[in-house]
Amino acid sequence: MASSTSVRRVALAAAALASVFVLSACAPGTSSVEHFPGLPVVEHAAGDDEGGAGEAEQEGGDGRPVAMWLEQGGKIAVTVWGSSTCAPIGERISVVEPKGQGNTVAISLKEYGDGMCTMDFVPHTTVFWTPMNITTTEELTVQVADTEVTVPVK
Repeated sequence: MASSTSVRRVALAAAALASVFVLSACAPGTSSVEHFPGLPVVEHAAGDDEGGAGEAEQEGGDGRPVAMWLEQGGKIAVTVWGSSTCAPIGERISVVEPKGQGNTVAISLKEYGDGMCTMDFVPHTTVFWTPMNITTTEELTVQVADTEVTVPVK
């Protein structure tokens, strides 16, 4: 029969391992959360100087990459322009400089599509969880498609 010390050690090790799995499930990943054709729609809260309750607007439209906070800073939307049949989609987000040292992320892109790409030029948006060592209380620099986009403080 196992001693009570051995049983306690096994139980403690099991609890520690379980907590690692629970904590890793809560941490945002580096892969995209979702992607879709078009520009993101930004909802403005009641009393917001930029719009009224229920009012929505689309951001961007001039062909340059667009980045913005979503869900009170919990997510980052990045829009790039390209072919509708070979859409440039954000694949990964990585922290270049953490909060307090530059607050900068880089987005790696992957073109999706098989065969010939159409010659159109349309927006495609990718949404990422905001990395844990990035803050909404500093300007965010997003490096994407050989361009830097500045996202204002939330």
